[in-house]
Amino acid sequence: MTILVTGAAGFIGSHLSAALMARGETVLGIDDVNAYYSVALKEARLARLTPNPAFRFLKVDIADRAAMEALRPQLADVTGIVHLAAQAGVRYSLENPYAYVEANVMGHLCMLEMVRNLPNVRNFVYASSSSVYGGNKVLPFSVEDRVDSPVSIYAATKKADELMSHAYSHLYGFPATGLRFFTVYGPWGRPDMAAYLFADAILAGRPIRVFNAGEMQRDFTYIDDVVAGILAALDRPVQPDESGVRHRVYNLGNHRSERLLDFIGVIEQALGRAAIKQMEPMQPGDVPATYADIEASRRDLGFEPATPVSVGIPRFIEWYKEYHGVK
Repeated sequence: MTILVTGAAGFIGSHLSAALMARGETVLGIDDVNAYYSVALKEARLARLTPNPAFRFLKVDIADRAAMEALRPQLADVTGIVHLAAQAGVRYSLENPYAYVEANVMGHLCMLEMVRNLPNVRNFVYASSSSVYGGNKVLPFSVEDRVDSPVSIYAATKKADELMSHAYSHLYGFPATGLRFFTVYGPWGRPDMAAYLFADAILAGRPIRVFNAGEMQRDFTYIDDVVAGILAALDRPVQPDESGVRHRVYNLGNHRSERLLDFIGVIEQALGRAAIKQMEPMQPGDVPATYADIEASRRDLGFEPATPVSVGIPRFIEWYKEYHGVK
């Protein structure tokens, strides 16, 4: 079988591609390798995958309609699609909203059109985000909660992806599963995410920006647990609901909300250095707490996160030091 993975040069996409090949799948990776963050890091991730003959890579922008339509004849053997490519980052969506609509809305639409026109695709799994819960004050966040009050453009585009996927599944009958990721971290992670930003600043002796005076909570989820959840969703195409629609969304989180200051403390301990904390107010588009209710994911996907931050952060720091040559 050939699995198409979009965002294959990304953090989650590169880990997923490796896991798919480890279990005997052939992977076709797509990514535009844009410069939102370090291109060198993306290329280094790809360099770990490309020696494997089971991996083929195409540099394509999923939001480029003409390029995607031209690509379609090469994908006749694709049996599953995991769509992870997106413009990420809540704060950047305030600076450049056009990038989010282009990548996350137009790009997602192009992928849905791809799915409905490919003859052998048995399942479509795509990345949503915990950001869709917006300012929800009821914890933990459940997939049954209403999510029609986003507080960032990024969140709004991810909710739009869920709505479009439901419509396409209703119209064309294919199974589609949306996965709401909760603050994923680990080796080869994104430089704009908390663990990377904090480690980088602490080692350089720079202050770290601690928003909302540290009164923040996040459901930090280790990369291996997230990949296991994606594979489970890929292996379990959604069955029709009472209306005959084959679309569901699930939370993939650690099912544990960590205080931000405690999270920083684990990083300090792993580095053997103290952080200089610069307390700042809450940022526009941010939320004070995230916490995943994973009962539906457990029931339907067999999802069971196994990595606490006390284990995951030292693994991330070990990789960070090796990648950056820190002794």
